[in-house]
Amino acid sequence: MPATPPPPLLKRVPPGAWTAIAWCAGTAFTYLTRVRLPGEIEPDHWPAVQLYRWDGLMLLFLATALAFTAAALLSRRPLTAVCLLLTAAVVGTSNLAAVEIPLAQFLAVQTAVYFIAAGRPRRTGAVAVSLALALLVGYLAVRILMGWTVGTSAELAVALVTLIAWLLGDAAHRSRAHAEQLAARTAEQAVTAERLRIAREMHDTVAHSIGIIALQAGAAVRVAATRPEAARQAMSAVEHEGRETLAGLRRMLVALRYAEQGVGAGQQALVAAGLADIERLAAVTSAAGVRVHLHWVGERRELPPDVDLSAFRIVQESVTNVVRHAGARSCTVTLDYRADDALVIEVTDDGRGRGSATDTGFGLAGMRERVALLDGEFAAGPRPEGGFRVAARLPIPLPIPLRAVAR
Repeated sequence: MPATPPPPLLKRVPPGAWTAIAWCAGTAFTYLTRVRLPGEIEPDHWPAVQLYRWDGLMLLFLATALAFTAAALLSRRPLTAVCLLLTAAVVGTSNLAAVEIPLAQFLAVQTAVYFIAAGRPRRTGAVAVSLALALLVGYLAVRILMGWTVGTSAELAVALVTLIAWLLGDAAHRSRAHAEQLAARTAEQAVTAERLRIAREMHDTVAHSIGIIALQAGAAVRVAATRPEAARQAMSAVEHEGRETLAGLRRMLVALRYAEQGVGAGQQALVAAGLADIERLAAVTSAAGVRVHLHWVGERRELPPDVDLSAFRIVQESVTNVVRHAGARSCTVTLDYRADDALVIEVTDDGRGRGSATDTGFGLAGMRERVALLDGEFAAGPRPEGGFRVAARLPIPLPIPLRAVAR
């Protein structure tokens, strides 16, 4: 199997690393707004007195250490990481002489909230965003109680961005859960379809083989006393058909086991039959007492594997029905390769023209299903002149020219 391609480069970066990058970017932006950049008359925000002193540098170092510790703990203990990031935001803000926690200083918290909401249970994401919003409310409340100036509007913007980050993470969580459900349902449907396909193959193979075995065994019983050589030949045919049936069942059981591991493995494990085996099918059926007259019409050509297998199974099941239910001594199989890129199959007999009471009806249903899967046409029913007729038209897809593929 081909190796799984690596994820995109941005997806290889863990959430903790993104959180640390967000803290560094937010802190750098906060400090850049407090220096006079080229083209500015004055800084956007005046720096605090302690910003470049030893105590300010110590607070910056402490806040950064808390943020990096939180980034390391984010994948294992997400709520602890959020608490550490909130503490780092408060410590870092106290070094700025700001009236609110700046948006850039809260960027690492918002990044962590997004990843927690996207990758953790929804309850954990709700607790993380609640802690972040509660800190903002508490920060404003403390400043108001102390009689200090507060930046309520700016803090509302920070809270709004935090809530949006949580909503985006929650939406990503829902999308991933929905995609996993769809993938699981698709895999389940594919496995079911594979098992049904194998069951259909098993029915077609076993029904035909058991019918031939029953006819040969009955013939051997009738001539055992008077024609021992004919009885031995009949029993030899029974042995051969039984071995062929056991080999086919073994292949199908192996395919069914592989289907548990992945759809497609079972397809490869089956040795598919085709129209190349029609001559052998006619010979075995004729030896069992029901003569098969085989007619080829049109120019024979190679068929796609699915059309080839379905055509063989339709003929096999039709002949099996003649052997088991029609009471006829012969049947006619016509394979007509039409010029309009279609294969027309017709199986007729001159028997009773109806199924017996033991007929489950799975044979006709299986043939009808095969033809429908190939977008063909199917008809089956008694003939006016007596007997039964099965007809199917299977479209043959046109091969794609190599020149068109090259383009």
